[in-house]
Amino acid sequence: MSRIAIIGGGISGLAAALRVHELAAEQRRDVRITLLEASPRLGGVLRTERIGEYLVEHAADMWITNKPEGMRLCEKLGLTERLIPTNAQFRKSLVLRDGRAYPVPEGFQLMVPEQAWPMVCSPLLSWRGKLRLLAEYFVRARRDGADESLADFVRRRCGKEAFQRLVQPLVGGIYTADPEKLSLKATLPRFIEMEKQHGSLIRAALRQSRTKMSGTSGARYGLFVSLPNGIGELVSVLIRRVAEFADIRCGERVRSVVRKPMSERSDVDVRPVFTIETDAVEDFDAVILAVPSFVAASLLVEESPALSAELNRIEYASTVVVASGHKLSDIEHPLDAFGLVIPHIEHRKLLAVSFTSRKFPGRAPDGRVLLRTFIGGALQPELCDLDDAAIMELVRGELNELLGVRGEPDFINVYRHTQAMPQYHVGHLDLVAHIQKVVEQSPGLALAGNFLTGVGIPDSIASGEAAAEKVIKG
Repeated sequence: MSRIAIIGGGISGLAAALRVHELAAEQRRDVRITLLEASPRLGGVLRTERIGEYLVEHAADMWITNKPEGMRLCEKLGLTERLIPTNAQFRKSLVLRDGRAYPVPEGFQLMVPEQAWPMVCSPLLSWRGKLRLLAEYFVRARRDGADESLADFVRRRCGKEAFQRLVQPLVGGIYTADPEKLSLKATLPRFIEMEKQHGSLIRAALRQSRTKMSGTSGARYGLFVSLPNGIGELVSVLIRRVAEFADIRCGERVRSVVRKPMSERSDVDVRPVFTIETDAVEDFDAVILAVPSFVAASLLVEESPALSAELNRIEYASTVVVASGHKLSDIEHPLDAFGLVIPHIEHRKLLAVSFTSRKFPGRAPDGRVLLRTFIGGALQPELCDLDDAAIMELVRGELNELLGVRGEPDFINVYRHTQAMPQYHVGHLDLVAHIQKVVEQSPGLALAGNFLTGVGIPDSIASGEAAAEKVIKG
């Protein structure tokens, strides 16, 4: 019997457990899976809460479908028919300029204007900024594919104003990162390929189909889905599936993971054996660490100080999400979009506001709207140190000024995500490749999580499945 421990019960750890079970069944191997989670519940940051008739997400509220792992998991769990797309009526983003919210020009996809006229008519950029952005068509290409920061890339190709007024807030709403450090290769590599292959982002966009994303702006919202009962529906079904075959232990904190010396192994321990210390001490044939990199570093400091040091090089940012329910009649703005992002140059105290009930049905009662307001991130970390009362006061004041939100909300809750978002700084992929190379030299050990090659739900699932394949296939 193979004994496999999975440390961490977030989406990566759960996906790893399911994949280990599938591979063991395919190979007709007898595998005992133990999943250890330090907190009292599974699912990590992914959590859906019902507050009266509101359906509130604590973290992510949808996932993208052009990465197949999320869709494949839904198929395995029998959830494919329950998937719901985003509301086509409101598929656009708003950006703040001088205190007013304006729509992202139609056809503008994060940093590429696929249509000239909507950009020309937009008040988000000055005439100089518009001309500089459209002149991207003629900017000489850099074709070496070298990594550079988002800020450097966009200023080089599209100009300073397009970066400050459009790209920074749109991308900042996704990664909560410092764009001067954010690796383009690790986060948005398709734009590097567009420049490399076509010489220009605009030229590449014009050569691609113009019908796929017609009528949208900002993110590619037509590619996103969720479930009627939110992300929590995916998590709860996955938990039930894993509970059928795994020994799940919540509230059990791991203190260390070390390889058992050969002198202490029994004659039957022909493979590497890891000793895991919790309140007890247990031996396992393989270990998957599906935890943040700094947690993995602390667990491996005795086993591999060099690997621990490399894992500690990955930085994290904290954010706070404030969910609030309101009467539509108490809000002056029509909320005719999926949300509002705020450029750092506006010097406000919000990163973004998601009009969550505009994205999917069933998120708010009739005549009400669910808002989720984001603060903190890499550029304003000090705001995460405020207490709940101060944060609620800050958010209510900002919503009043920016969207005309009046009256008492039906509810207002604060959700803190401390050191939850890994920062993909320039050189991140090289760092991860080095970490994985070191791990490859440790049979029976694997890493999983959103600190590796993607922060989204499909990325986290993929990392868990890849870790499972490493420990099962050797």
